[in-house]
Amino acid sequence: MSLKYLIASCCLLLSCQTVWSQQSFTFCNPLDLNYRFAYDDASYREAADPVIHLFKGKYYLYASKSGGYWTSDNMVQWKYLRCTTLPVEDYAPAVETIRDTVFFIASGGNPKLYYNTDPQKDNWKIYNAHFPISMTDPAIFRDDDGRIYFYYGCSATNPIMGVELDPDRRLDTIGTPQVLIDHRFREHGWEEPGESNNNGKAGWNEGSWMNKYQGKYYLQYAAPGTEFNGYGDGVYIADRPLGPFTYMDNSPFSYKPRGFINGAGHGCTFQDKYGNYWHVTTMTISVRHMFERRLGLFPACFDKQGQLHCLTAFGDYPMKMPDRKIDIKASSLFTGWMLLSYHKNVAVSSALPGHDPALAADEEVRTWWSAASGRSGEWLQMDLAKECTVNALQVNFADQDSRLQATSTIKPYRYKIEASSDSLHWKLLVNKARNDADVTHHYIMLPKPTLARYIRVTCLQVPDGCFSLSDLRVFGKHAGHLPNAVTQVSVSRDKADNRRATVSWNADENATGYVVYYGTTPESLYTSVMVYGDHQLRLTGLNKDIPYYFRVDAFNESGVSKGKEMNN
Repeated sequence: MSLKYLIASCCLLLSCQTVWSQQSFTFCNPLDLNYRFAYDDASYREAADPVIHLFKGKYYLYASKSGGYWTSDNMVQWKYLRCTTLPVEDYAPAVETIRDTVFFIASGGNPKLYYNTDPQKDNWKIYNAHFPISMTDPAIFRDDDGRIYFYYGCSATNPIMGVELDPDRRLDTIGTPQVLIDHRFREHGWEEPGESNNNGKAGWNEGSWMNKYQGKYYLQYAAPGTEFNGYGDGVYIADRPLGPFTYMDNSPFSYKPRGFINGAGHGCTFQDKYGNYWHVTTMTISVRHMFERRLGLFPACFDKQGQLHCLTAFGDYPMKMPDRKIDIKASSLFTGWMLLSYHKNVAVSSALPGHDPALAADEEVRTWWSAASGRSGEWLQMDLAKECTVNALQVNFADQDSRLQATSTIKPYRYKIEASSDSLHWKLLVNKARNDADVTHHYIMLPKPTLARYIRVTCLQVPDGCFSLSDLRVFGKHAGHLPNAVTQVSVSRDKADNRRATVSWNADENATGYVVYYGTTPESLYTSVMVYGDHQLRLTGLNKDIPYYFRVDAFNESGVSKGKEMNN
């Protein structure tokens, strides 16, 4: 090892130690939760349509089909609370605080409204046994004047609706529900279904949510369908809680069509205990079943023009969890730990046909390597190609050949991770031999950064089926050169349909990938798409006749080079 390389590596290691000591909590999407198996015949895990609710200093996370909900003091470490007094098998829970009480309702033909003064206890009671609206995807909003509103809708034909509720009549409706958001996929490209927004019809508008900011009402909704990679959230704005509403041209404000895991739709925008905004969303896998889904958490903000944004750039890389009020627009929560595992050489103990070792390093949750068995001792070894500083890992299990369902007794995954500089001498990094947590996207921030070239994960126990990984993701830094900054970007919008455009730029051989940022003003380039292995991007979800501004940042294992802003 050269003296120059040794000095660079030591400086990098010290830098990473400083970051870790200043920020003790990090997390990585998809969230590290016990995603429950479904009741269906197909064996798959599901959680979707999330709400994070802050009540008396604690966070509560509710999601569809989860058998209960989660609680946390910090939004990093979540404790699961099994629940028998709520309809936790119904879709799309809605939660709101009214005075000192939490109210809950979910989708249904004859829904009931529940309440609880202490969600730490499984002691929910029925408040209104005959809620008058049969609906899907509800949302409850309490305005700061004490008035209560209800929003709902989940359809490829019917609109998003809204109505006021009467707090003096057990939250019965006041008047007739009003149409608030219609389908407009011919103007809003992202509302058209299909992986490339090309099915030629309206998608599903669903998952409404309401926030109030500086006197304006932000009605959010999801489209075009939970199974698509472009599943995102848009927003309309109004001066009153029931409108009339005006479409916000930066929609979808929450959007993540590429990366390790896609989708950022049917979400909930909320403030943490310090006043920072967040957006928790549904992320899609949809391989074994359309509803095979996970949850993601992203920082959010309002800009000076009043536009709502969700920051999904590097959104499935490790992020810092702040412990104070911060300016999210100026202070990125991205740790700066880069992906070290992309397309690296992988050796394994065995492999099933169609589940080759390379699929554990392809940055795609929908493909995976599988060993031929689930026996203890099956292993995967990754060569990072050079010695790097490793800060964190994410072990994404794929449940190959699982036959488990919601009623099954689940054994947790157990495994160990070792590191080496020469593939001969190994040191133990992670020991999960006694793990009791049923987690499938296990994120581990190491107690201190480690220099390593080889990473090996060894199976000790699987819940069922074969030992399989949809990616072993390794994060940290390599002490090398940054890629060149992108200074020329070409944007060509289709003349026949300017909801579609091709963005291209010069490739850099030192770049691992690129992040394409765009927005409707030069100051609001918050929408982003991550690109690996290419130097152009096809955008199919733009808004008709709306001008956009673009920037392309290049990145590699050493960091990020900011590009030059362009317009179209």
